[in-house]
Amino acid sequence: MASTSTSTPTFSGASDAMIRQVKNAARTIYSDNQSLIAEFRRAVGTMKEIAVELEKQNQTDLVKELEKSVKELLDDYENCVDFSDLMQSLETNYQPGPELTDFKKLFDDELAKIKRSRSSDPQNQQLLRQFREAVWNVHHAGQPMPGEEQADIVMTCTQGSILNITCPISGKSVTQLAEPVRSRDCKHIYEKSAVLQYIKSMGARCVCPSAGCPKALQASSLVSDQLLLVEIEELRSSAVEAAVEKVIEDLTNVAEDSSDNE
Repeated sequence: MASTSTSTPTFSGASDAMIRQVKNAARTIYSDNQSLIAEFRRAVGTMKEIAVELEKQNQTDLVKELEKSVKELLDDYENCVDFSDLMQSLETNYQPGPELTDFKKLFDDELAKIKRSRSSDPQNQQLLRQFREAVWNVHHAGQPMPGEEQADIVMTCTQGSILNITCPISGKSVTQLAEPVRSRDCKHIYEKSAVLQYIKSMGARCVCPSAGCPKALQASSLVSDQLLLVEIEELRSSAVEAAVEKVIEDLTNVAEDSSDNE
């Protein structure tokens, strides 16, 4: 009896230790993978800038070759995003069964689930459209691309994985946050100092303050990784580009009106 009562907690302790090891490994891999995803985004941004310069020089064939390379890169980007989602799911949900875990089957099943639940317009397609729009706007600024309405073009400039463009606590634009952080659970973005104070004031039952979000909010779930910083910089750049295009459009309209009045 003494032997039995001793072995049970030992097994439980070993099981708990294994769960912690798996979850810690998943958390570390997720963090490393976010940096890789950020590098993918930077590379696509650089390729877009090069394509714009080539289009200005009417190097159409080179632009088409560059677009092919962007498509290939975005396929790898999508796989990398799926893998990050897999690691996050593993960290959150992993519980060993009575038998040894078949991690290959677990990964395959979870990846299949992630791909099924993915939006019909995944982010890599949005990034590809942004690439094409940047090239198109070199000679056709303000005009919708063939087969797309103007509303579609405006949407793709601001779409992405940033769910909220203002901090729900401080009210500041995410592009103006001194220390932006994102909840790994609900993906909303906050000013670090504001959200930590909010969590402290709300106590154990703290819920995300973003309207309609039911997710619990914990300090341990807040992250500020390279991907978040890249996404905010992209949002900031798109806002500047939109402002410049608006100025160009307004000046063009003024010039046309002046010409008509002469």
